Amino acid sequence: MSALAPASAIVPGPVVGVVDYGAGNIVSIEEALTFVGARVRLVTEPGGFDDLDAVVVPGVGAAAPAMRRLVRARLVDPLLHWIAAGRPYLGICLGLQLLFDGSDEDGAATLGVIPGRTVRLEDAPTLPHIGWNQVHQGRAHALFEGLAQDEDFYFVHSFAGQPTASAAATSLAETCHGATFVAAIELRNVLGVQFHPERSGAAGLRLLRNFSRWAERDDTAGTERTPLVARAPGRH
Repeated sequence: MSALAPASAIVPGPVVGVVDYGAGNIVSIEEALTFVGARVRLVTEPGGFDDLDAVVVPGVGAAAPAMRRLVRARLVDPLLHWIAAGRPYLGICLGLQLLFDGSDEDGAATLGVIPGRTVRLEDAPTLPHIGWNQVHQGRAHALFEGLAQDEDFYFVHSFAGQPTASAAATSLAETCHGATFVAAIELRNVLGVQFHPERSGAAGLRLLRNFSRWAERDDTAGTERTPLVARAPGRH
């Protein structure tokens, strides 16, 4: 992490809740967010969303066990309420995939925030897709501020979210591994990345700092985001 100078500790950063439901590399994400100036709080129960400025949902693995853990922890409704209220959200890997209607990996119904499904990578030369790959930004967004077009990020996955045609505009960036797949999404207050910024060196730290500042600017400017109407998952 030495390639990016630590954020100043003089001005407190935003309070970012990292949802810990037993499906993520929590330590690395917590360290990375702290390094870029965020004040990190682990969220393990419904009351953990109080007084947060932003939420990060990480995750590795399959959707069905992840949804079961979220349901057991009573975190599904608070997450949907957070999103519907227009509050800043960042999903990482599985945390992005859970935003769609369901997953072809195991048939799970997921959060239903973005129309579409998580599908197997098409024509992939290797599965899982592990390692560094270029991320091509389809349009400008504060999340990628200061990062080069086709910047390299680190991936570990065999599935990726595929928005429906009606939700195609949510695609923020793409990557090619065999066929092209969505590597980042944006729907107003909701952001998601298929890669792992906490494993992506200086570029990943810059992206997490960008997210932290994006969430903080919204809070300090006193602006209101257009709320999303999150759709309840199909079954739990």
